[in-house]
Amino acid sequence: MSRNRLSSALAARPGSVIAIVALLLVLALVMTTTIRSPQKDDVAWLLYVARKWLAGQRLYEDLVEVNPPLIIWLYAIPAKLAIWLDVTPKLIAIPTFAAMVLGAAWWSACLLQDQGPLFARRVPVFAAIGIVLLVLPGVEFGQREHLMAASILPYLCVMATWLNGRSTERRTGIWVGIAAGLGCALKPTYALAFILPELLGWMRGRKVIRSAPVAAVVAAMVYAASIVVLCPAFLDHAVPLALALYGGTDQPFPALLSSAWVMLFGAGVAVALWVTSRTRLGARGDFTFCLYAVLTSFAVGASVVFLIQGKDWFYHRIPATMAIILALVLWCAEVLPYAAARGARVAALAVPRWRLLPQTGFALLALLAIAATGLDRMRPWIEEAVEPDLSTEVRLEKIIKREHAKTYIAFSEWIELGFPVVNNTGVVWTSRFDSMWALRGELWRTREDGRAPANWPIRRWVARDFVSGCPDIAVVDARGGINYVAVLVASDKNFASAWTHYQEIAMFNGLRVYKRQGPSCSIPRDRARIATTAMHAP
Repeated sequence: MSRNRLSSALAARPGSVIAIVALLLVLALVMTTTIRSPQKDDVAWLLYVARKWLAGQRLYEDLVEVNPPLIIWLYAIPAKLAIWLDVTPKLIAIPTFAAMVLGAAWWSACLLQDQGPLFARRVPVFAAIGIVLLVLPGVEFGQREHLMAASILPYLCVMATWLNGRSTERRTGIWVGIAAGLGCALKPTYALAFILPELLGWMRGRKVIRSAPVAAVVAAMVYAASIVVLCPAFLDHAVPLALALYGGTDQPFPALLSSAWVMLFGAGVAVALWVTSRTRLGARGDFTFCLYAVLTSFAVGASVVFLIQGKDWFYHRIPATMAIILALVLWCAEVLPYAAARGARVAALAVPRWRLLPQTGFALLALLAIAATGLDRMRPWIEEAVEPDLSTEVRLEKIIKREHAKTYIAFSEWIELGFPVVNNTGVVWTSRFDSMWALRGELWRTREDGRAPANWPIRRWVARDFVSGCPDIAVVDARGGINYVAVLVASDKNFASAWTHYQEIAMFNGLRVYKRQGPSCSIPRDRARIATTAMHAP
């Protein structure tokens, strides 16, 4: 294309140019911030597990993890590329995650292109969806819920087409179904969020058997069968462990409502707009309203899943929040031009214009509340990217390097004190667990049942790992209210003896850093050592 023709094309579509520039700016900001700031603890841990699995360790036996294996298999791709290129996994994983979510955004824009004037130009639609998917997770970039939310978007677009009474090419339905089925396999509980959108179609008398949901179910079943064949230890070890102890991190229902009130407010506004505007918004509003209904109903279902899980973790809100934002943006994009119009365009409305203005005001208010909360969450993330030396993780990494430590452990229920610290320093993590969450779960179960669970002697395993690994540096988190070291000292004499060899060398941000004094933990290593593979050792 000549320079004149290119200039003419750009002048003819200034909206597309502005959209792409905006998307590229957001992409550059997110990539820079994510790479410069400490990686999210869950993502860093799963990348660590993926590298260990690639090195020959066995999932759920050598490596204790409670998530289904698909996320490990997925993370193994950037982990393997990082090994080949001899770089940290973070430098490969982050662009990989960005490519995945942007691919889902482009696919969704292509599926929407023939569904009315609002979606006729793919580039602005792609840019709008892409910006939401890039910005929404913040520090949780690449989390399971983030990737899941992106993977199901094309399915929701096809579902809206079905709700509008139009069919989708079978091949397209199969592919979006496979993507959605595997996406839900990352977090199987979110399959419940599709119940309401399906009910809407059934209530409208739409055909129940379709290629997309059939492909999604088949993909999920094939994945489940692959777990049984390739990874039976997940069913034998991880599932019973999670059922027994994972409830120790649950939060009271009022606390969940309080922490997630912005998301729930946004869902309430989206539902209220849906209920009060079920009449057509005009000749072009049929598909738009169907898509809005699908996004809103999915958001309600995902919000219910968040509450059922009982964990006050932001990334559990990502699927619902994504659907709420897209639904409210869709509402504003569809209604604002009508609400601001005069004459014949107003006459085409099936509802009075004055009713649209306050409704749209509530939509904008909900979007502003979500944006304000997101900016508040992103502020420390951006600050750590600007001045990484201020972060807790980097300070721990400096201590480890200064002391020339080879082995390391952190007594905290938060994974961030172990990962990405281990990823960035190369020290050996001397525990089969990623944090003390399982020990907290054992203490919780002991309070609930009056005795420790016989099948899960977590205290014994943690103590044995510590004595066997005899870490050079140990960090004690004093912020969580549970003194894990005191619990272990009181319950295991070998741990109590080993702990006497540690001396505090630093204290900051509620953390106490200890260094081992002497060449060993006083107990002969050959007698104390246990294989971390023996998760169920007597």
